[in-house]
Amino acid sequence: MEQTDIAIVGGGTIGHALAAGLLAHTAFKVTLLDANPAQPAGAALKTKQVSAEEPRFGDRHEKAAGMVHPGFDARVIALARRTVDSLQAMGVPVDSACTEAIGHIQITDQGSLGFCQLHAEDFRLSSFGEVIALKELGRLLTTHNLSNGLNYLVSTPVHQLHQGQGEVILALDEDEKLSSKLVILADGGRSGLAEQVGIERTSMSYEQVAITCNVLTSEAHYQRAYERFTPHGPLAFLPFNPGDTHAGHSFSMVWTVAADKAQALLQLADTEFLRALQRAFGYRQGRIYETGPRHAYPLELAQANQLTSHRIAMVGNAAQTLHPIAGQGFNLGLRDTLDLVETLTCHSDPGSYGTLRQFEQARSADREQTIWLTDALVRGFSNRYAGLGAMRNAGLIALDNVSALQQAFVARTTGYGPATGRS
Repeated sequence: MEQTDIAIVGGGTIGHALAAGLLAHTAFKVTLLDANPAQPAGAALKTKQVSAEEPRFGDRHEKAAGMVHPGFDARVIALARRTVDSLQAMGVPVDSACTEAIGHIQITDQGSLGFCQLHAEDFRLSSFGEVIALKELGRLLTTHNLSNGLNYLVSTPVHQLHQGQGEVILALDEDEKLSSKLVILADGGRSGLAEQVGIERTSMSYEQVAITCNVLTSEAHYQRAYERFTPHGPLAFLPFNPGDTHAGHSFSMVWTVAADKAQALLQLADTEFLRALQRAFGYRQGRIYETGPRHAYPLELAQANQLTSHRIAMVGNAAQTLHPIAGQGFNLGLRDTLDLVETLTCHSDPGSYGTLRQFEQARSADREQTIWLTDALVRGFSNRYAGLGAMRNAGLIALDNVSALQQAFVARTTGYGPATGRS
């Protein structure tokens, strides 16, 4: 039976980010297990072939060098400033030409005078963060980890976890087993492994759907991002670099709408959808004249009642799944991994009770505050009650004029606030 110090279950962005942090800052032997089969990466993905002198679980290890995780799809993600800085510190070049900086943020509430505009230079920041295609982020992480010797096993579902005193036995396909001192669940919470070890998740549907697509505008964005609250739900425009001649005019759009309205918007012809989008967004960027394929994702708030069990830890969406209204889901998950890596650097036994208790305590304040803030924004900005409308209007005016509020807001959203572990 093969042995490892740390087994990460889940080969998405959080799993790979955690692996990158462990490889950069600890000496533990790390194995990343991905249930998804290898998929051809195409010419865009060129990774170092990992040595096969010691074959692991058949050909799964070799397949990983030429695969793209199916979770690295067409979506676009906004990386907070601290997330960018942390990934760069691990050696992942997320500040490359494939990203677009967020230098300015404009927040408005349709039908009211509430307005707020923030500029990164006013807070001595090079940017509030970077926008990157999820597929490109996955390519960067996978390439980096394989180049640094990660033991990456694809087509390797984990069926059961057997917790022993000093190890966890992972039951795989064909009676194969892996022994690990610590198992980290980064599988999005859908595998059922957390329930096996007594960790429960509570969930609540927002009865909303996020419609995403990329659009082109007649006016250049100049690194400006928008959050606009509409009668149908929040509408975000993120400046996006598609790597072609449309750079500077491309946005990734996320429009949150009620579930019953989403289907109607998805079924519209492109010209009709663009008209509806233009009415909701206005003409801040001139004319919206082209849209890419539309995708839809149901939205919920889900969170684990605890982050650890005996020699088990949870990070990312396995630990909490958030509404995209403040763009904090991936960034909160990344901070899970940062605190876990920092904790592990101080302990020789990665799965000991003291190690995991320290990790859970380190994550408590940041998780609670970010989950509360995100949920409060959803409830406050996703309905049209007259009283709440007046409060939203007053809140945006205050945010635009009160420096202390701006500082607190920017600290929280960039990941550098006190409760996030860095100030």
